[in-house]
Amino acid sequence: MSVCSSHLSASLCIAAVLIVALAAPSERSILPVAAVGPAAAAAAGGEGGISTLPPGITPSVERAIQSGLRHLANTQGSDGAWRSRGAMGGHPVSMTSLAGLAFLSAGNTPTEGPYARNIRMALTYVLRNANPNTGLIANVAEEGSKSMYAHGYAMLFLAEAYGMESDPRNQEQIRRALQRAVRLSQDSQSTWGGWFYTPDSTNDEGSVTITQVQGLRAARNAGILVSKQTMDNAIGYLEKSANPDGGIRYTARSAGGSLPAITAQAVASLYNAGSYDHPLAPRALQFLEDRMRGGDIAGAFGGHRSYSMFYASQAFYLSGEERWNRFFPQLRSHLLNTQAGNGSWPGDFVGETYGTAIAVMCLSLPYNHLPIFQR
Repeated sequence: MSVCSSHLSASLCIAAVLIVALAAPSERSILPVAAVGPAAAAAAGGEGGISTLPPGITPSVERAIQSGLRHLANTQGSDGAWRSRGAMGGHPVSMTSLAGLAFLSAGNTPTEGPYARNIRMALTYVLRNANPNTGLIANVAEEGSKSMYAHGYAMLFLAEAYGMESDPRNQEQIRRALQRAVRLSQDSQSTWGGWFYTPDSTNDEGSVTITQVQGLRAARNAGILVSKQTMDNAIGYLEKSANPDGGIRYTARSAGGSLPAITAQAVASLYNAGSYDHPLAPRALQFLEDRMRGGDIAGAFGGHRSYSMFYASQAFYLSGEERWNRFFPQLRSHLLNTQAGNGSWPGDFVGETYGTAIAVMCLSLPYNHLPIFQR
């Protein structure tokens, strides 16, 4: 999926985010789904009850989330995987990891919640595609030319699920897969500090880079050893990719226009690292807000709306209440108006699994279930 660049494949620029310095791991406190899950929250707000919906979450949003989750559950394959139904290939490990993250973001875990079985099947599929020799997590037959996208999203999914897993044997399997995956990412970082589509490439670009950093950060939160130098080099790559207008371009190696999605990724990355005073962040946020003036959130991001809104949501949510309260009503209105009758969202060029998983995660941010997205 392209980010408005001929260099990016339209299949999977679902890249993603969070260039972070190696800060101390965050506290991983996962509350029981029955206590804080969206369905329970909505039920608590019935007649005579006290609503526990977080600010910005309306009953309509909650219904949209639940409808999206039902669509994902109904389209999961018997092997536990989801595959893109777009024109650019299946990308099963990427799609399965994103769908699994959507279930986690709405309060389900591998052992609790109405979609625990779906998460368990997704974990089994992703782990089955974790190469014990190389550490690469990808279905090479279907994702070979873009395998590092799959690898980054798989690391993120496994790391977020790790803290919610209650079976020691499953935890150990996830831990070993993550250790091998981290080593592969560290070894495949370019001399410029970034990553490219395959682990054996010496090139780099922003979207793949951010998927690796987000996966590495999540693994670090889960207690996996990650090199501080790797993360520092990635931060340097982000800095070298900044443009004078406050935005971030596709690659640090050459000139190019600022891209809203990668700019949003960069902001979220800095905030996740605790770098709230980094000079790039306020300028990048202003670049994004300028693009959205007039309330046309869809037009601001062009043909890569799902991808861009995903990372803009994270950037504005992590930036604090003021900007989030300006952004979320626009996002909420757009997503509620574009959801199909079967609960899905279109997902740009990639397909309904991708669009639905991203929309559910965007709408679920205020629930604060995923540690990687928490303020």
